[in-house]
Amino acid sequence: MHTNKVEICGVNTSKLPVLTNEEMQRLFIKIKAGDMEAREEFIQGNLRLVLSIIQRFNRRGENVDDLFQVGCIGLIKAIDNFDLSQNVRFSTYAVPMIIGEIRRYLRDNNSIRVSRSLRDVAYKALQARDALVNKNLKEPTITEIAKELNLPKEEVVFALDAIQEPISLFEPIYHDSGDAIFVMDQVKDEKSEDEVWLQEIALREAISKLNKREKLILNLRFYEGKTQMEVAEEIGISQAQVSRLEKNALRQMRKLI
Repeated sequence: MHTNKVEICGVNTSKLPVLTNEEMQRLFIKIKAGDMEAREEFIQGNLRLVLSIIQRFNRRGENVDDLFQVGCIGLIKAIDNFDLSQNVRFSTYAVPMIIGEIRRYLRDNNSIRVSRSLRDVAYKALQARDALVNKNLKEPTITEIAKELNLPKEEVVFALDAIQEPISLFEPIYHDSGDAIFVMDQVKDEKSEDEVWLQEIALREAISKLNKREKLILNLRFYEGKTQMEVAEEIGISQAQVSRLEKNALRQMRKLI
């Protein structure tokens, strides 16, 4: 039977094993007892989890081998910190740990320069976040992280925002059987509604100062999309006159807006 062989870091991904929950629990008991062979088997059995996670980052232009290695570090950290007594599936615990490790790697290799002080605060916040996840087995809030660091919440938010890696506007955020939805489809104009409202009022005021013919020309040109020649034919004047009246009307409006 033919299989598609894809190697990452020398690992044939088509032959990666998959462990059942029962097998994971059995191996984990051995790992806690210091069995290194069981630890290696457990890691091998969860490499598919790492592989599935790095696919989320494969449009960033990063080397896949590097992301896979970093993801494996996150997997090993999750194994070292996982508490079998808690009623939580290992994959549920490991996924945010692996993603966090990859994001830290991307931040460290970010081409955008961030001040040392901000970076220090951000890394302390990330360490506090990991400690709180290990302690409470849930994602902490920004308020909890700030309290742990004894810092203002705003300072923590600002530092974490500063080290966020840039993403492409063409990165897909949702995809089903139809067309993908990209980041750019969800970007909202940050201009405030009040500012837009004031501009609309100013525009109406400027248009009201124009004479009837100038209003007609602007309406035909910019609302109906007609050419100067078409406007000239419709209102019975030359194209040169339309051009002159249009320029004069726009000049008057700019003075008022």
